[in-house]
Amino acid sequence: MSNKHILVVEDDHEQRALICDILTLSQYQVTEADCVEQAILLIKAHDFDVIFSDWKLGQLTGIDLLNYVRKNTPLTGFVIATAYGTISHAVEALQQGSDDYLPKPFQRQELLLTIEKALKAKELRSQNQLLSAQLSEQKQLIGLVGKAPCMQAVYQRIDKVSATSATVLILGESGTGKELAARALHERSNRKHQKFIAINCGAIAESLAEAELFGAEKGAYTGANSTKIGRFEAADQGTIFLDEIGELSSSLQAHLLRFLQEGTICRLGSHQEIKLDVRVIAATHRDLQQEVKDGNFREDLFYRLNVVPINMPALRERQQDIPVLADHFIAVHSKQHQCQVEPLGSESYRALLDYHWPGNVRELSNRIERFVLLNDIDELTAKLSPETLSSPVHGNLPHIDLPEQGFNWQAFERQCLANTLDFHQGNRTKAAKYLQMSYKAFLYRLEKFNINSK
Repeated sequence: MSNKHILVVEDDHEQRALICDILTLSQYQVTEADCVEQAILLIKAHDFDVIFSDWKLGQLTGIDLLNYVRKNTPLTGFVIATAYGTISHAVEALQQGSDDYLPKPFQRQELLLTIEKALKAKELRSQNQLLSAQLSEQKQLIGLVGKAPCMQAVYQRIDKVSATSATVLILGESGTGKELAARALHERSNRKHQKFIAINCGAIAESLAEAELFGAEKGAYTGANSTKIGRFEAADQGTIFLDEIGELSSSLQAHLLRFLQEGTICRLGSHQEIKLDVRVIAATHRDLQQEVKDGNFREDLFYRLNVVPINMPALRERQQDIPVLADHFIAVHSKQHQCQVEPLGSESYRALLDYHWPGNVRELSNRIERFVLLNDIDELTAKLSPETLSSPVHGNLPHIDLPEQGFNWQAFERQCLANTLDFHQGNRTKAAKYLQMSYKAFLYRLEKFNINSK
């Protein structure tokens, strides 16, 4: 039997028995309670890994229990079950520190997934208890906000490598906060009192790029009337952040590789090597491994850059952070523009939670800023309709000839799921993304059709 101990708090006897049976059959150690008061007594007597609580529990609520847990046993995983349609309860639970919420009625697999998610969150909090305390103030300074397990993993990696001089490659979609992560690495390092120089590699004119990055001697090119100090030389003893590294030309890739190998540069028009101490942090939204295969990026440079990769999650992968981020940006932009707006209502949170956020955290911040400036809720929720929940490319839909006699839809769906899983070599996360389907929905369908990855 698993040593993971789950406390189930539910005042409905039949519901509680069903939940306990599911968890017990899944090899969890289960204890049950029918009210908040009994649950608190059990928490005082035992160490639980996760608490699964209903929202409505007599005179008290699951939020009352959550507040007690976060105050007294803050590492414990917590999931709250809410009645269908009560999104305001779910939002409040996430804001108060619940690891997830589960709308009723729910399926067996959905229950087990939320328990697994809470266990992972608990494990990360246990590993990072000291880190969380150290970063609580730092995160506000550098703008990184979020409690989702995937963000906790980012904080953990930043903490581990920030004090070193290791080269870091930050990966993620546009708008996920890659530069904020780079600044966090710099601010937590022993270089924090030195320069942090950020460069967008895609915004440098090709004709000036070498001089811009590595400097140039007087007379090296037309108009070079004096010696020019490049960005790398200016960043000596500090950190240089190369954003959109995938846009770097092949000649500049060779120069950068030499610096990473030797720690030296040569100004344009000179053969004298200059020794520098610069930490390099690079970032890209591109798949550099694919770029290497396509011949667009040097393989040796990729491995030099990819010493420590940090993956910045997309906003849709950290949905529980959306209410927290929304409140954060309202406070930031209200202070910045000296504006005051009413707090968001449950319908607004619902719209934010349902949206796909192709522009990630940057898009959310921009929408919040526009809402604050105009004090118009429509500016925040406009066009966040179900039609925009994903970003379908209508041109890539497969053509299907429908037979006149009809066909078995469930068999077709099962075959489509199985083929997609095989195509991605059993990687469920990639398969779900390929089908533009939430991970939970994808796992539900796999279980529905009894499809097992290899």
